[in-house]
Formats: sequence, C-alpha cells, structure tokens
Amino acid sequence: MDKIKEGPHAKRRGWLKNNNPPGDPSKAPRCGAKTRQKTSCRAPAMSNGRCRMHGGKSTGPKTPEGRKKCEMAKYRHGNFSKWMMNNRSEYRRITREARAMIEKMKEKAKSD
Repeated sequence: MDKIKEGPHAKRRGWLKNNNPPGDPSKAPRCGAKTRQKTSCRAPAMSNGRCRMHGGKSTGPKTPEGRKKCEMAKYRHGNFSKWMMNNRSEYRRITREARAMIEKMKEKAKSD
C-alpha cells in the first residue's frame, strides 16, 4: 500500500478545499486585459471575463436599499450627525437659559 504524502506539495485526490471542483487552471480562460508592460494579462478569468485584479471598479449601489446599507456600513458613532449636533446645541441653549435664571435668582436673593 503506498503512503499518501502530506504537506503543501502533496497530490490531492477528489474535490478541492471548500468543495470546489478539481480542474486544470492552465486550461481556464484568460483575462486578457492590458497590463503595465503592454502585454495581455495571463491570469485566469472569473465568470465576468476578467481576473480578480482587472475586474473593474465597483459602480456602487443602485437601489435605495443598497445605498442605505452602504451608508450604514461606514456609520461609526453618530457624534457628528445632524441629529446629534442639533441635540447638543439645544442642550447648550437650555443650559445657558438655566444659568441665566440662577444668576437672576441670586441677584434677587441679594437684594431682598
């Protein structure tokens, strides 16, 4: 009985990791995008016809739900949101009014 080698260079039998089907990557279709060296890219293409490096930039979310999801993905804490800034300014206004009332009450108490 022959022993099965273990390690990174061992021959695999059956399916690949993550249930990917076995295949010969050298026979995969090529990307073909123009590289910086002015040659065509030789990386295997994905389903969109380009490789992972030349797949193209994202055009962003199109639907209102997608835009909202994208907006919430970069939302951190909300300290500088309009709602929070309005709350802070309202709190400062109320505090100023309260301090002014206290000062008036102190002056009235001194005069009595």
